[in-house]
Amino acid sequence: EIHEQVRSLTDTLAGRVDFEEGRVRLPQLNLTPEIARGLEKIYITACGTAAHAGMVGKVLIEHIARVPVEVDIASEFRYRDPIVDENTVALAISQSGETADTLAAMEEARAKKATLWSIVNAIGSQAMRIADGFISMQTGPEIGVASTKAFTAPLVDVYMLAVLLGDLGGVIDAATRRKLVNDLRLVPDLAGRCLDRDAEVLKIARALKDTQHCLYLGRGINMPIAYEGALKLKEISYIHAEGYPAGEMKHGPIALIDRNMPVVALAPHDPWYEKMISQIEQAKARGGQVVAVATDGDELIPTLADHVLWVPESPWLLSPVFTVIPLQMLAYHIAALRGLDVDQPRNLAKSVTVE
Repeated sequence: EIHEQVRSLTDTLAGRVDFEEGRVRLPQLNLTPEIARGLEKIYITACGTAAHAGMVGKVLIEHIARVPVEVDIASEFRYRDPIVDENTVALAISQSGETADTLAAMEEARAKKATLWSIVNAIGSQAMRIADGFISMQTGPEIGVASTKAFTAPLVDVYMLAVLLGDLGGVIDAATRRKLVNDLRLVPDLAGRCLDRDAEVLKIARALKDTQHCLYLGRGINMPIAYEGALKLKEISYIHAEGYPAGEMKHGPIALIDRNMPVVALAPHDPWYEKMISQIEQAKARGGQVVAVATDGDELIPTLADHVLWVPESPWLLSPVFTVIPLQMLAYHIAALRGLDVDQPRNLAKSVTVE
């Protein structure tokens, strides 16, 4: 499924992007200019990997459409009496569309008169049926318990949602809209170029396969990718891994760094690049082994990091689609080298349908 992502990303774009007119079309979302202009807040609610997609979505929607967004873990949202009204949208993200906590969060939002949207993979699932509008991921069935293609697809879906919201809300002009839409042309090809580097990732996996702990650091739009990379390693390799905002490293995690604690640092060319260089230098100064996710052509990172996971140059708003792929492959290879079942990890279910 990791290697199906060129096709799944192509499919999630299919029929929704008009490159000639430079427009996004999401008819099943039922989004009108009136709704877009009256929207005061969006709550994105989800669990696990889907929540990490929601964190990226917050950056995208706030940056492009200038609508305030909160991301809430569904199991927390449903119990904390959130401030929601008829000018609020609750956007649920779920691969299965049957996650118990996510469905309960949607019902909580509906009881408070919010508009319900969902981004769902399973056609006809409850999260799709009860929503006022939805975006289907269109990735095809995902069988592996650890989600991969159903993570990258909603990143693109929420990007398209942000562009449509910004357009209908009158926040972005035609030139900006066309540029944002045109960038979507790049997605399948750039994903394919990430997947072509499997052999390079395997070499790094061999160096890390016996580690017991790992720290993942990211900033800005790639901070949730640190969380997701750490989750993938935990899920299928059974290695203790922690995702952390890189700027928080000095507020505690830096005490853990030594030669036995590898640090995976997300440092592509984005607005937070210089800050991530500083974080890598700090980790190295304390004897840490650094694996950096970096953009092709970067000449500085190889002089600082012990290992580099290369990704192609991309627009920064779409960069999480590509920075996560080497981390998915890294977790897969480490698990395989440790002789573990990568598709059915212990203690986990594909869809959590109970609390």
